[in-house]
Amino acid sequence: MFAPRTTPWPLVALFTAGYLAPYLLPTTVGRLERGLGLSATQAGAVGSALLLSSAIAGFLLASRVERAGARTLARLGLLLAAVGYGGAALTTAVPAVVAGAVIGGFGSGTATTVAATRIAAERDPHRASALGLLSVSALAGVVYLTVPHLPGHGLTLAAIALTALAVWPLTSRLPAGTPGPRRTAPGDATARLPHRRSGMVLAGAMLLWSLAQNALWGVSGRIGVGQAHLSEATVGAVFAVALGAGLLGVLGAGALGSRLGRALPIGGGTVLIAGCIALSASATGLGSFAAGEIAWNTIYPVVLSYLIGLAASLDPRGRWAVLVGSASSLGTAAGPLTGSVLSAQAGFPVMGAVLGTGLLLVALPMTAVALHTGGRPLLPGAVRRRGGHPAAVVAAATGTPTGAVPEVGAPEQPVVEIPLDGTPAPAQRTYDTAAAARAPGAY
Repeated sequence: MFAPRTTPWPLVALFTAGYLAPYLLPTTVGRLERGLGLSATQAGAVGSALLLSSAIAGFLLASRVERAGARTLARLGLLLAAVGYGGAALTTAVPAVVAGAVIGGFGSGTATTVAATRIAAERDPHRASALGLLSVSALAGVVYLTVPHLPGHGLTLAAIALTALAVWPLTSRLPAGTPGPRRTAPGDATARLPHRRSGMVLAGAMLLWSLAQNALWGVSGRIGVGQAHLSEATVGAVFAVALGAGLLGVLGAGALGSRLGRALPIGGGTVLIAGCIALSASATGLGSFAAGEIAWNTIYPVVLSYLIGLAASLDPRGRWAVLVGSASSLGTAAGPLTGSVLSAQAGFPVMGAVLGTGLLLVALPMTAVALHTGGRPLLPGAVRRRGGHPAAVVAAATGTPTGAVPEVGAPEQPVVEIPLDGTPAPAQRTYDTAAAARAPGAY
């Protein structure tokens, strides 16, 4: 029978709650600057502190989700996000705002860590992450259309807090204890991280990749208002349209799946993003600003979804997914401050040129990792003759399209060759899986 294709909505919602803070970074920083009388560098530093706290949560909890349980950690993260961001939205005291942002950031990072770990356990991590990006892009677009028409420094912070509260009821559908997904051998729970070199290269590249993205994203509002001479409402409308275009990009990535592999979307997409950043940073009017932002936000979530899927494929237990995501959060955290300093010292166009050049350099190692760990697609019914890995496990570890992996009525076992004395050796042929029944897979 065909296996049902279920949608992990609790994980999608948790992913949305964790990723919303980075998506709302430009308006959060801008509101803090104008509402609290902070300088651009000070407001950028608050945004960086928020995202740094989120990254720290990922590093601390990467190996503890299974032990503590997905439901418990998810609820803790959502509670910290609601309390931290909500408290920061309700006060005008700068120290209290900073403290609330840091607490909320840790909560966002905790929620993201649980979501990333569980998504890595899904049969199709790329599909789950694409749905999460679709959801967070849609919600952020609504906020960008609403916030410019309302006063106050804490509206975006309040929106993140309310999202955390709305997601809370869905955590009841998460497991109290997270099982180790897709283990390939007994005792795998204590195994060392696989693909250590590829994972470290990807983590380092993702740090710089995210830094470049968020260096521009953190000052995009200032570019629109100060250099392109647009009103805050117009800039908010451009951001909303850009995130709407991002929805189309994510839908396209979900439909495309793994047909082009991961190397081409990651490498080619990063090159295109570099050009978009240079265009947006040098914008002097509505046309060039909108073109750069919309093109950039269309491509960015597409590449990000493939990067998340690549990180998830490196370790079926989700550890590389969390560690690479946390490294990305470190780059995200340094982005606002880096963008503020670069633009203050050299101007927005030079900043864009520097960031674009850096992305071109980073595209090379990321593409190399995608090529090195992409693996060879398995044909239906194929398993490894030696080593004992079931077809589903091999496909999950190499990023093979799940449509090529058969599902069976019982757990597959490795084929064991038993020599029989006195009998002639049979002609060589392909061994099949030792399962009770066979059926084509649904994916």
